[in-house]
Amino acid sequence: DGLAGGMTVLGFGAYAWVAHGAGHGALAMASSGIAVAALPFLLANFHPARLFMGDAGSVPLGFLAGALGVLGWHDGLWPLWVPVLVFAPFVCDATLTLVKRLARRERLWEAHRDHYYQRLVRMGFGHRATAWAEYAAMAVCIAIALLVRTADPELQAAALGAAALVLIAIAAWIDAS
Repeated sequence: DGLAGGMTVLGFGAYAWVAHGAGHGALAMASSGIAVAALPFLLANFHPARLFMGDAGSVPLGFLAGALGVLGWHDGLWPLWVPVLVFAPFVCDATLTLVKRLARRERLWEAHRDHYYQRLVRMGFGHRATAWAEYAAMAVCIAIALLVRTADPELQAAALGAAALVLIAIAAWIDAS
């Protein structure tokens, strides 16, 4: 409840911020349009949700996050790792969950409840606290990405590595719980 909608607002808002600052009007408008369009949905989707996104909404948003992220890289607004870090909580959750399901030889096309955010809810965090924790993680990832995107490559690599280690540590903590 509210997870994808909130992350849409934050992630595309970050894209819009950088694109606007760089004078890339088309990318700024597209990104801000997506972020602003997600706000009313989020109001109806935050726990207790009255409206659900489902795959029909999340798949196109994931495509747009990737496509606009590559466009920003192509046009020199950010290094290629920036979109990955901006959406890292989603990227890490989906990737680790998929790898674990592949290792267990599960049918990937079947519904499941193995995502880390779903497990946090089942651990007792609840929908609201889980959404806020995911927003906080994404906000930290966005701040790191925006702060070091123009820094020396060594600092960029160190920041990306540190963020990855923190996200992996959180996943390991959830796995151990």
